[in-house]
Amino acid sequence: MKNCRARTRWLFVVLWACVIYGFSSIPSLSTHLGTWDLILRKCAHMTEYAILAWLLLRACRSYRLAFVLAVAYAGTDEFHQTFVRGRHGTPVDVGIDAVGALIGLALCARVPRRLRAWSTER
Repeated sequence: MKNCRARTRWLFVVLWACVIYGFSSIPSLSTHLGTWDLILRKCAHMTEYAILAWLLLRACRSYRLAFVLAVAYAGTDEFHQTFVRGRHGTPVDVGIDAVGALIGLALCARVPRRLRAWSTER
């Protein structure tokens, strides 16, 4: 039963990584809102990676490993974007993704112990 739960947790990590990959495959994601476009896209990056870090934390149960894996995936995602028309990968975006992962993990650490135990047991 525990093994099934662990596999399910990793399945959610893989599914979310696929969602990120899918968004990264879309050429030229512009809303034509000028500065707001940039702000919205960077906030979306941080949110994607905050969620990924939370899912990784649930799967591997280590804040450090969850952060390292999230940032490693951010690096591979930015590399992938260099092959997508209208997109480019930058180290700055990896940094923004890392900040998102840190925010996600910080929020997890702030959740009361009772709720944290519930979310990792299931």
